[in-house]
Formats: sequence, C-alpha cells, structure tokens
Amino acid sequence: MRRFSLWLRGRPIVADSILAAVLMLIDIAGVGDERHKAVYLVFSVILPLPLVLRRVYPRAMAAVLLVLSVVNTIVGHLVDAGATDHISLIGVGVMLYTLVAYVGRREGLIYLAFLAFDLVLSVALLDEPTGVDLAMVGLIYALCWTLAEFNGARHAYDAEVAARLAVADYDRERRAHDAVAAERTRIARELHDVVAHAVSVIIVQADGAKYALRADPDTAERALATIAGTGRDALRELRRTVALLRTEHAPELLPQHGSAGIAKVAQMMREAGVAVDLELRGELDDIAPELSLGVHRIVQESLTNTLRHAGIEPKAVVRVHRHETDILVEVTDSGGVPAHVNPVTGIAGGGMGLVGMRERVAVLGGTLHAGRLDDGRWQVRAELPLHVEAD
Repeated sequence: MRRFSLWLRGRPIVADSILAAVLMLIDIAGVGDERHKAVYLVFSVILPLPLVLRRVYPRAMAAVLLVLSVVNTIVGHLVDAGATDHISLIGVGVMLYTLVAYVGRREGLIYLAFLAFDLVLSVALLDEPTGVDLAMVGLIYALCWTLAEFNGARHAYDAEVAARLAVADYDRERRAHDAVAAERTRIARELHDVVAHAVSVIIVQADGAKYALRADPDTAERALATIAGTGRDALRELRRTVALLRTEHAPELLPQHGSAGIAKVAQMMREAGVAVDLELRGELDDIAPELSLGVHRIVQESLTNTLRHAGIEPKAVVRVHRHETDILVEVTDSGGVPAHVNPVTGIAGGGMGLVGMRERVAVLGGTLHAGRLDDGRWQVRAELPLHVEAD
C-alpha cells in the first residue's frame, strides 16, 4: 500500500482521476431519488471532471468547476429540480484546498468570495442550502483551508530542505573538483621538477662526455652511464605521473562557467531561501577559463556565506560587470549576524572562504575587498584584470 501511495505521489493526474471517478460514482449512485434523472446524471459526470487536472492547471480548473457549479444552480432553477447535485460541494472544497496549497492565499480568498456568491445564488434561486447546510458548507471550507495551510507549509519546508540539500551537494562537488584541480597542479609541479632535473643532468653529463670522449674514455663512459641512469629514472617518474593524469574525474564535477553558471548558482540559492538579485553586464562567456572560474567561485562562495551568516530572510545583490580592461564582481547582502574575526588569519568569517577568495584573486592579479558597509550590509568586491582575451 505504501509503495502504491509513493507511486501515486509522482503521478498527480492519475491520483486526481481516481478521486474524480470516486466522486462521480458516488453521485451517480444517488440518481434514484432525483426527479430529473437526465439532468442529474449529466452534472454528476461533468462536475468532477475538472478535478483531474486540478494540480496541473489549478487556476483554470478552479474557474471551470465554479462555472459548472453556477450553471448547475441555474439549470436546477429552470427545470425546477432543486439542488440537483450535492457532491459538487466536495469538488469545490477540493479546489479551494488546491488553490491555497499550490497557488497562494490571495487566489484562495478570491475563489472563496466567488463560492460565497454561488451559495447566495443557490439560496436566491433554489431556497437551498438551508441554514444547517450553510453551517456545514462553512465548516467544510474551513477544514479545506486549514488542511491546505498545513500541507502548503509542509511542501514549502520540503522544497527548502531539498534546495539546501542541492546546495550542499553542489558545494561538495565543488570541493571535490577543487581537490582534483589542486592534485593536478601538484602533479604538474612534480612533472616540471622531474623533467627539469633530468634534462639538466643529462645536458651537463653529455657535454662532459663529449669533451672526455678521446682524452679520458673512462670518464666519458661514466658520464654516459649517468645519462642512462638519469634517463631511466626520469622515464619511470614520467610514466607514474602520466598514469595519474589519465585518471579522469566525473564530468558532472566540472563547474559550469560563464553567465549560465552564475545564473545557475543564483537560482540554486534562491531555491535555498536567499533572495538573489542578479545583474550581468558585458560578454562573460568568452573570457579566459581561469578568469571565468574565478568569477564563478567568488559569486558562489559569497552567496554561500550569505546563506550561512545573513540571518533570517537573507537577501543579496550580485553584480558582474565586464569593462574594457577588467571584470567587476560585487556581492552585497543584507548583513545579518556579525561575523567574528578569525584569530589565525585576521579575516572576518568563521571558515576559509574569504581566505580562498583572496588567494584566488591574488593569483589572477586582481584586488578584493570584503567587509561591512556603513548601513550594516556585507559586501564582497573583486576587480579582476582581463589578462587573456578570447579571439
């Protein structure tokens, strides 16, 4: 049963079709007590139909069901059939719940006002529902609204948790990518050291062997042996290093740079609860890869710090402007909880985020300022020169 419930959760149309079918069958089962059976059967069939798409098109289906309910009341008055379909009350209650839970309270209040008009019309044309029925209707609507508020809050909480988990996953992938990049940098340094050392030794020994070849064959032989040994050792180290370089990491760990990557980070932070206002100017997709990565990381780390330290309802304004000679990256957030000063680094903040940003900006030849503004907001501002221009 639980497995079937989970299966239905991912297929809203199927679940709502079952609900509409159940209401339709219950309504049809009561046809024997009605004077105008044909009218009753028609509305028994069409009234539950909007419920099938209530979660796909909530506003449109709510309007359709309301119109059908009003038409049902008018037709009941014209044919003198009375209230020909009482099961529609459940349908409009479900629609009220849908609007409040999946769209918003404003739409729910508007819909509730139209439902009140429908009730007034029923009383005026059909003398129904009675006072007791009206009290029952009000109770049903109140229960639907309350349930919608509860489920809406739960859905919002689940969405925020999912967004924060996505941020955590993205951050973990970013750290994994940085770890791989650092390891490859270390391997490149080792490769340089191995090659430089081996080539230097070989050149010196080869020059010595050339001069000693005729005058001192033993010395030339020792030099050649040294060259051979050095070459073998260098070849062994090169093979080990190349084997490490051939170990590829997963493609999804590669960050998405450029304007699309920045927009992705901003959207992810919005889903996690940070109100991000993004402003991009100039062409950001044709700059050097290392500069693009630097811009991406500064925005990402700054927004992550905003999420962690900017308190309740954090807000941030991200500006990335490309000028003729440099790129300006400016992230200003709402401030929130004051950051403490790290006693080791002397930089505000609890972790190594700002330290990493400063190191990255220094490598790129830029400048970085991070601190609190006079109005209490926190700002990270970096200026990165355009060292390499794309063709």
